[in-house]
Amino acid sequence: MGTSVVVADWIKRIADDERRRDTVRLKEDEITARKADLVRRNGQRLIDELRATVTRDVEAFRDEFAGDRARNIVVEATAPDGGFVVLKPAPTAVSLTVTPNLEAAAMVCHYRFTLTNGLPPREDRIDVMFAGDGETLLMKHHGSGQVFATADALSEFLLTPVLTGRPR
Repeated sequence: MGTSVVVADWIKRIADDERRRDTVRLKEDEITARKADLVRRNGQRLIDELRATVTRDVEAFRDEFAGDRARNIVVEATAPDGGFVVLKPAPTAVSLTVTPNLEAAAMVCHYRFTLTNGLPPREDRIDVMFAGDGETLLMKHHGSGQVFATADALSEFLLTPVLTGRPR
């Protein structure tokens, strides 16, 4: 013969709360897994598109100032993972190093502005995260939340301080 135990209402409430938390956790885990799969499938392509777009935009800017050595900006590949550096010469020397990390679904964008007045260089860092809804992979500025739907939009955002020689 089984013994029947009456469960107190407060235990039922806690159990219901725990079930709801479990459901939310499971959904979050599914979203995280879909995003990781999306980054795995499309992240390198996005990085390659960004490097190609930045290279195109730098060449277009250089063409606007043909023969001007101060605006002879170059893009150099730094690693097989798609990382690259954009270098602008003195007198307003700037470097932008873009370091992708597909495992972390992020890119670190590091600026270094060399000042002409003898002061130490100014350095800025921007973290760009991969964001997605399971279908589309986008790039998002971690600090501001600004989303870049295309490599063109992110190229403009990243290159403006390099081309002008002025930090954001």
